[in-house]
Amino acid sequence: MSTMTVPKLQAMKASGEKSVCIVAWDYQMARIADRAGADVVSVGDTVGVNLWGQRDPLEITFDELLVVARSVRRGVTDALLSCDFPFGPLQAGEAVPAAIRLVKEAGVDLVKLDGAADFPEAVEAVTRAGIPVFAQFGITPQTALKYGVEYSAAHTARVPDDMLEELVSEAKRLESAGAVALNFTNSGPVVGPAVVQAVSIPVLGGFGGGPWLDGRIRMATAAIGYSAKWLDEEPDTYANVARVAYDALTACIDDVRSGRQIRGGIPVDKQ
Repeated sequence: MSTMTVPKLQAMKASGEKSVCIVAWDYQMARIADRAGADVVSVGDTVGVNLWGQRDPLEITFDELLVVARSVRRGVTDALLSCDFPFGPLQAGEAVPAAIRLVKEAGVDLVKLDGAADFPEAVEAVTRAGIPVFAQFGITPQTALKYGVEYSAAHTARVPDDMLEELVSEAKRLESAGAVALNFTNSGPVVGPAVVQAVSIPVLGGFGGGPWLDGRIRMATAAIGYSAKWLDEEPDTYANVARVAYDALTACIDDVRSGRQIRGGIPVDKQ
């Protein structure tokens, strides 16, 4: 069980304290994020795109995501653990059975429903089953086409300012349905603050989020620069793990080919 709780997370909004959600996809990164002080660790459905080389986040299956969630659960002791639904269970009317599987088989604390504003009855049903819902809305991987946005461009898009009333209404509908927190993706500085003020539950955001929300969601891999693309581009991140890994592996390969071997930073022939 996590030491962070839903009431504690909601109290952070009331006190004006920003909450932080880190997206992780394996035990090691989850453990690091948990020890670093994340309030929520989230298993995102974009694992297929960001770690496995898939082209579209809709490719990920429920069973694949379940395996990832189990791994992450082993690394999280203090933060709340959230897991996305992949595309399918929510749209097919299977939200409750899917949520139950994530809780029973992976031990998640929250289930994150992408495009939840279109399925308030599912939010209500999962909540009645005793499972907290982290409801995602805005321009998301599963709803981008609704806004006329290709997934590849979703990270730079922003919900139109003239949709303020509609999106505030969606946020209120999700809160009324029982959601314990909202993930407002691509909110922007106009609609974002309006939604934050309209609901009493925390509103966090990833793409398009900022200081106008109650907190941020950030992929661990993005924060630390763990992507092969950063070998050729200057990363806008807190570190460049891709470069560090490349340099270390290059040195390892050179040592093996030249007959050297390093263990614990010391040449083997001197141990």
